Amino acid sequence: MLSNRSMLNSVVIPQLAYRDVGEAVSWLCSVFGFKERVRIGNHRAQLTFPGGGSLVVTQGVPEQRFEGYTCHRVMVRVSDVDSHHRHASQNGTKILSPPKDYPYGERQYSAEDLGGHTWDFSQSIADVDPASWGGDLRET
Repeated sequence: MLSNRSMLNSVVIPQLAYRDVGEAVSWLCSVFGFKERVRIGNHRAQLTFPGGGSLVVTQGVPEQRFEGYTCHRVMVRVSDVDSHHRHASQNGTKILSPPKDYPYGERQYSAEDLGGHTWDFSQSIADVDPASWGGDLRET
């Protein structure tokens, strides 16, 4: 794949709409730990996340909610979910579910950002065979 300084290096790049790109970028950086990479006018921005994650913030109307959640979610792997949760909580983030350990070896919490998007933050706490919790590993 050709490298392009104008494009993020990630292979999968979520694009989320917010009414105010500048406000969203500031919030996502200060509360969730993203770093702004490129700003395109006042309608678009590229953000990176430590460890290799990427996100594009676009100007628009966030999607409607369905049964209390947006019809999409973004999952971000972090090294310390409790510390990340504490920081997000202290900065006024709406926490949808507090940190919890799951049988598939992850500790996760969910939050809603200022645009109404749902975010899941996940920390690996064990290496678990998917068959032990009902999963079916298709790729090794």
